[in-house]
Amino acid sequence: MGTLAIKFDPHAVDVRFANDAVYFVLADGREISAPLAWFPKLRDATDAQRRHWRLIGKGIGVHWPDIDEDIAVGTLMRNA
Repeated sequence: MGTLAIKFDPHAVDVRFANDAVYFVLADGREISAPLAWFPKLRDATDAQRRHWRLIGKGIGVHWPDIDEDIAVGTLMRNA
């Protein structure tokens, strides 16, 4: 019987928004989300401000410079 080896990599590689949620695409293919209500700065931001983000710490988090917001992937995973 074979064993499936899955390598989990919880680093963000992309971010997207839909409806009332923010989605983080992880390096291992998983996708996690959180309601925008948890992040009032992102909820109230314009589309342009939401699209202007950068990875921090090689993907351990995401920073939005226009609104000075940071979200750590690990925090979302612990609260999911």
